[in-house]
Amino acid sequence: MSGKRIEMHELQEVVRLHRQGQSKRRIARLLRMGRDTISKYLEKISAAGLLVGSPDDLPNPAALSAAVGLDSAPIASRNSSADPWKSQIAKKFEGGAGPTSIHDYLRLHEKDYAASLSAVKRMCLRLKKDQGPQEADIAIPVETFPGEVAQVDFGYVGKIYDPEKGVLRKAWVFVMTLGFSRCSYLEIVFDQKIQTWLLLHVCAFEYFGGVPKVIVPDNLKSAVIRCAFGIDDKLLLNRSYRELARYYDFQIDPTPPRSPEKKGKVERDVRYVKGSFFATWESVDIKVDNEELRRWNQQIADKRVHGTTKRRPIELFEQKEQQALTPLPKRRWELVIWKKAKLHRDSHVQVDGAFYSAPWIHVGKSLWVRSTAHDIELFDDTESLYRHGRAKPGQRSTVDSHLPEARSELRHRSRGYWIDRARNIGPEVEHLVEEIFGSDDVLLQLRRVQAVVTHLGGFPVSRARAAAARALHFGSLEYRSIKSILSKGLDLEALPGSKTRSWSEGSTFARNPDYFLDN
Repeated sequence: MSGKRIEMHELQEVVRLHRQGQSKRRIARLLRMGRDTISKYLEKISAAGLLVGSPDDLPNPAALSAAVGLDSAPIASRNSSADPWKSQIAKKFEGGAGPTSIHDYLRLHEKDYAASLSAVKRMCLRLKKDQGPQEADIAIPVETFPGEVAQVDFGYVGKIYDPEKGVLRKAWVFVMTLGFSRCSYLEIVFDQKIQTWLLLHVCAFEYFGGVPKVIVPDNLKSAVIRCAFGIDDKLLLNRSYRELARYYDFQIDPTPPRSPEKKGKVERDVRYVKGSFFATWESVDIKVDNEELRRWNQQIADKRVHGTTKRRPIELFEQKEQQALTPLPKRRWELVIWKKAKLHRDSHVQVDGAFYSAPWIHVGKSLWVRSTAHDIELFDDTESLYRHGRAKPGQRSTVDSHLPEARSELRHRSRGYWIDRARNIGPEVEHLVEEIFGSDDVLLQLRRVQAVVTHLGGFPVSRARAAAARALHFGSLEYRSIKSILSKGLDLEALPGSKTRSWSEGSTFARNPDYFLDN
């Protein structure tokens, strides 16, 4: 017999034509079979007593199948090199592993394993066939109502000229397709960054004049941080995307991983725009290309008769979907970007090249940063730590209270700042600082001044001034000496008479300490 399995209706046609008196040659020509095949079938049917009768009263399919032996077991296929490991392959295949991963596992763990990858693939195909259709394999047609759903995706379209940078750059087309009318918003972009992703949504909503109730995005990072593999898995949505959704009052239903059919409408639109517009349009630059893309979308894509709906997308949109969309807010959404940033040892995070302080007790943590065009707000999870005004790249926005109280002033490196700080304590301290600065004409004594002023600032003003006067009197300009004066209470004792110490020529002090006591 022929290698091709004959169908029961074909066998019935063989019997009908024979009963009409047609020759084997004629039957073979009409049914496009070999004459030998027809002869063999006729012999078997005749032997079963089913060949003679009226052309209008044909044998039933079961009787014909039994007559020609189609109910018998199929001829066994040749042995497969994967047969010795069939039980292991079946177990892992049922567990969800694919042929390649099963093949690699067996190569690694079975010393005698000698099957080819092709053999494993064939065995997995047979196992799948034996299993029959599974519930998860069934595609469920989804009825989409006006204004209910929009699907979103990017499609790579090659390199396009960027007139601002003067170079060719990789480009993608952004597509948002309304599920009911199949109207789409299209725009060419050079990246898929979060700010681009968000602003494209805003532009699409404004183009449609309203917002769908549900957006179905792909699992790109701009939308979904971690994919969900099942109904019990935790899904983390980008905080920026969440904020956009709350403002425009829509919900997000991310596509499951490796399931493009879940957003088949936009997938088909991406293929359509790439195979139609981009296959025929000769690119100029991104500005001109976008203008032409919008014209093509309005004049061609939206006015074609859609293959599924059998209607023009623009007609369905204007008649039913437009009024079903959620109205736009009165004010356009201000771009908000959420991201993580580490609080470094200097109690600052870096955002867009500028530096912003947060309380030092959070050093080492990754803080949430909420960025707008006007301000930067830092969060520890959901707790707001501080909101800064925007600083220019390279600048610092520092709040003194964010630094350790005893060290906050150490960030100031200006000589004038520390002289002013000393003057606020008292004239003796001011002159002590001037003397310390002047004690070395090459080495800047900033650290010593910072230590001295910070230490004196922790005491009552009277004691700080007296300690500075005693240090000047005895020429004790070292931090440890001034610290010792206060710790021993020497500042509470009267200074020796002014004539007990003569100031030698060449002294670094500009004035006799008695000058300060008299003032």
